[in-house]
Amino acid sequence: MPGETVDVVTLWRPVGPKELELIRQAGMKAFPPRLPEQPIFYPVLSEDYAVKIARDWNVPASGSGFVTRFAVLRSFLENYSVQKAGGSAHSEYWIPADDMTAFNEAIVGEIKVVAEFP
Repeated sequence: MPGETVDVVTLWRPVGPKELELIRQAGMKAFPPRLPEQPIFYPVLSEDYAVKIARDWNVPASGSGFVTRFAVLRSFLENYSVQKAGGSAHSEYWIPADDMTAFNEAIVGEIKVVAEFP
């Protein structure tokens, strides 16, 4: 209905240049399917955590790192629990690779690049 608000959760995802190119090929509307060696998709709950990963992991691994921000329907995320990867500031969802199509369908709006590290 017009004017109806959609209940979403803002998440971030640190990505390297190859993953960013696949996101661009999807019109900034979807993340690519996981590779066989990637059984879990890890969107994170804070921009600071995403920046740390993009800067400290993606840059050394691939020469550059990017932080994406996007909104996901809260009703979809209710099926998953928040995981702590280290400290309390390192919170993330663990989305099984088999659920990526449904995850992408639950994205509201576009995936935005909010930070870049050379």
